Amino acid sequence: MKKIAVVYISLTGNTEAMADIVISALKDRCSLDIFDLAAEDFTSSEGYDAIAFGCPAMGQEVLEEDTFEPAFSALESQLSGKKIALFGSYGWGDGEWMRSWADRCLADGACLVCDPVIAQEAPDDAAAAELKALSEALLA
Repeated sequence: MKKIAVVYISLTGNTEAMADIVISALKDRCSLDIFDLAAEDFTSSEGYDAIAFGCPAMGQEVLEEDTFEPAFSALESQLSGKKIALFGSYGWGDGEWMRSWADRCLADGACLVCDPVIAQEAPDDAAAAELKALSEALLA
C-alpha cells in the first residue's frame, strides 16, 4: 500500500476545502498522513511514495510567506525524484504563483504527477474533478 502525505495551509478555508477533496479521494486507498501546517510541522518527505502540497496565493502571487514558504524551502532538497502534486486557491491574478511553484519543483528534480490544480476562491465542480484526478495520479 502506498504511503501518501497531504501537506497544506489554508487561511480562508478555500485551500482546506481543496485538501478535503484530495483526502476524501485518497482515504482507505493508501496509508495517508495529513499535515495542516497551521497546526503542525512537516519536516521530512522520507518514507512517502507521494506528497500533495496545497498552498494559497498571497500578496503579489507568492506562496504563503510566514509558514508555508519556510517549511517548503526546508523540504526542497528532499524532492529530487519524489512524486508530488500541487494545488491551491487564489483570489485574484492568473495563477502565476502556481506556475512559478511548479517550475521551482521541477528545478528541484521533483516529479509532478499531473498539472497543478488551482481554484479561484472555493473549489467549484471543475476544480473538484481535477482534484480527484490529482488524487488518482498520486496513487498511480
